[in-house]
Amino acid sequence: MIKLKDGFNGERAIVLPPMIIHIMEKDSLGSILHITDIGYYPKAEHHFRERKEPINQYVFIYCIDGAGWYRIDGHEYQVSANQYFILPAGLPHAYGSDNATPWTIYWIHFKGVLAPYYASETPHPIEIRPEIHSRISQRISLFEEIFNTLKAGYNNENLRYVSSLFHYYLGSLHYLQQYRNASSSCIDDSNVVEVAIHYMKENMEKHITLQDISDHIGYSPSYFSMLFKKKTGHAPLSYFNLLKIQQACFMLDSTDMKINQICYKIGIEDTYYFSRLFSKIMGVSPREYRKSKKG
Repeated sequence: MIKLKDGFNGERAIVLPPMIIHIMEKDSLGSILHITDIGYYPKAEHHFRERKEPINQYVFIYCIDGAGWYRIDGHEYQVSANQYFILPAGLPHAYGSDNATPWTIYWIHFKGVLAPYYASETPHPIEIRPEIHSRISQRISLFEEIFNTLKAGYNNENLRYVSSLFHYYLGSLHYLQQYRNASSSCIDDSNVVEVAIHYMKENMEKHITLQDISDHIGYSPSYFSMLFKKKTGHAPLSYFNLLKIQQACFMLDSTDMKINQICYKIGIEDTYYFSRLFSKIMGVSPREYRKSKKG
C-alpha cells in the first residue's frame, strides 16, 4: 500500500485495533456489518492513496465539498461535491483529492456479510444533491454519532450500536428517495424562509453566497432578502453565520473537538476569522465559552 500526505488541518480519524475487529467478525450482529476505520478530512490537499495489493475492506468516501477522483479496474472516475462512491474489497485501487479544489470527505472502511449488498451499485459516483426534501445535515449528524460512539470505547454495546447505526447510514444512501420522504410541497412566499434555512443547514460546511440561496429557491436575491429579513429580522447571510455559530456552540458543549476541527465543520477555514465572528455574536471567544461551560 502506498500512502501519501497525512496530517490535514482539522482532520479526525479512528482506526479500530485488529483485536476489536476480530471480535466483531465473530459477533452475531457485528459480523453482518461493521466498521474498521472511520474519519473526516477537510480540504485534504494532496490527499492520495494507492493500494496495489487489495485489502479485504470496502472503502466508502463521501465528498461534500471540492473534488477528487478514483481509479479501479482500469477506469478512472471524477468526483465532485455532493457525491459518494464505494470501492469493493479485493481489488487494487487508487484515489485522491483534486489539486485545484481539494475535497472534504467523510470516509469509512467496513466489512461484513451485507457489505457487498451496499456496495453493489453502479461504479460511477452517486449524487446526493441538496434540495427541498434532502436530509444531508441529519446524515452528517448520524456520522458524528457513529464516530463519537466509537471514540467513547469498544465495549460490546457500543460496537453493536455502531453496527446498527451504520445499517441506517448506508440505508439512507441506498434508499435515497425513501429517506428523503419526498412530498408534493412547493416553494412560495409562505414557506420560502423555511426552505432557505433548510438549504443553509444542508450546506453548513460550505461557503455559499446569497446568489446560491436565491438560485436554489428560484427567487431574485433582492426579493428573497426582503422576505427573509421581514420574517427573521436578519439578512440571509447574517442568519447563516448565526446558524454556524449555533452549531459551533453545540460542538464546544458536547464534544472534545479542537477549535480548528470545529472551524471546518461549519465551513470556516480561518481560525482567526472564526474566533472574531464567534466573539462578535457570543460576546466571548470560543475558548472562553468552552471554559465557562466546564466551570
